Amino acid sequence: MLRITRAMAVGLLCGLVLAGPGRGAFAGVDPAHRVNLNTASVEELVQLPGIGPKLASAIVAQRTQQPFAHAEDLRKVKGIGDKLYEKIKDQVTVGEPKAAPKGREG
Repeated sequence: MLRITRAMAVGLLCGLVLAGPGRGAFAGVDPAHRVNLNTASVEELVQLPGIGPKLASAIVAQRTQQPFAHAEDLRKVKGIGDKLYEKIKDQVTVGEPKAAPKGREG
């Protein structure tokens, strides 16, 4: 009986290791449900993996000085390096690009 219990425990452990940590609820994020870096509150930003209240506040401070034109601009925020950016890049957006002003006709 002890052998069976150990075999089951080892099998379960191997299954968990092979499954890995996964990407959580954000795997395959729908673009319509991404966090907008230019409008999100601190509370919304802290929902991103690796973003705590301090970094969320830094993101808000950065966009106050200059709104994010591209998601990659998030790297300008102190404390957000390549590794963290790669982790959250599929979960953020800067919103719809603004339409270019129409030129005068005639």
